Amino acid sequence: MKNRSFAAEWDCQDGILLSWPNAGTDWAYMLDEVTACYVEIVHAILEDDERLVIVTNDADDVRNALGPDVDWARIRLAEMPINDTWVRDYGPIGVYRDGQLVLADFTFNAWGMKFAADCDNQINSHLNEQGIFDLPLVNYRDLVLEGGSIETDGNGTVMTTTCCLTAPNRNDTLSREQLEHTLLERLGCVKMLWLDHGQLTGDDTDGHIDTLARFAPGGVIIFTGCDDPEDEHFEPLMKMEEQLKQFTDADGNHYHLVKLPLPAPIYEHEYFRLPATYANFLVTNHQVLVPVYGQPENDLKACQLIGEAFPGRKIVGIDCRPLIQQHGSLHCATMQLPKGSLSNQ
Repeated sequence: MKNRSFAAEWDCQDGILLSWPNAGTDWAYMLDEVTACYVEIVHAILEDDERLVIVTNDADDVRNALGPDVDWARIRLAEMPINDTWVRDYGPIGVYRDGQLVLADFTFNAWGMKFAADCDNQINSHLNEQGIFDLPLVNYRDLVLEGGSIETDGNGTVMTTTCCLTAPNRNDTLSREQLEHTLLERLGCVKMLWLDHGQLTGDDTDGHIDTLARFAPGGVIIFTGCDDPEDEHFEPLMKMEEQLKQFTDADGNHYHLVKLPLPAPIYEHEYFRLPATYANFLVTNHQVLVPVYGQPENDLKACQLIGEAFPGRKIVGIDCRPLIQQHGSLHCATMQLPKGSLSNQ
């Protein structure tokens, strides 16, 4: 059944795609802090012997930040303008089409035209023109789709959230049924699971699935939970958990659920809660990079649970307190490139 699904994140990878923060982005007020976070991410990925493609408006910024001691033979810098750094939502998606892996290029409109996206929406085609990809880039740009809004179990099932995919200013001309049919066809899948509850406060993506529930190998769903009845997320996350219990895969099997803790509240300007979540982890070939938030008990528990769901992979905590200040985290800032994606140029 493998060839009827877009590639699972834990499938073998060529590397990771990043977009580098710069003074022209929303990171300008904390550029040094967030750059240090990106440097940590780069070092962790290189520890796994993966390659990196780094999109940047100024290659010298990246060279100066990383210094001479990294393995530059495994880093490809691609100079081009960017609007934002959340490459998960505009990077290419590895999809099986007629049994062959291709890179799908959907339209990105900055989460329902909330922000500018003219540069980010062209990045995949620019990367292709520069000869970076070694797989066909397939034009699916008649459809708006963000990478953080979909998850796959690698076996024909897609999981998403109703609040995001049916939000205004994305695919308004399509009904939910039409959208499901089109997405399943484009992604090479046979079943879609719609999650109706759980959006985190401060999430301006309209509720991306990668903040709430993630697939892991062997029929596992790792999800964000909440045990504090006083927390505003308690009821919606309880409803989400109940719905997850009812989900079955393309063969009718229920998933095994793993409940992650909810990080203690992190605020912007002391009153605006940010959407911190441990579900926003990144899987590489031999590791899982887990966002942590300076909360020893919660951080440790989350790393342990994710480690149990990915046996044989090293668990690496990445301090994502800088990233969460712009309402995203580790998975949002990265996009895996399946095996065979990258040229050897």
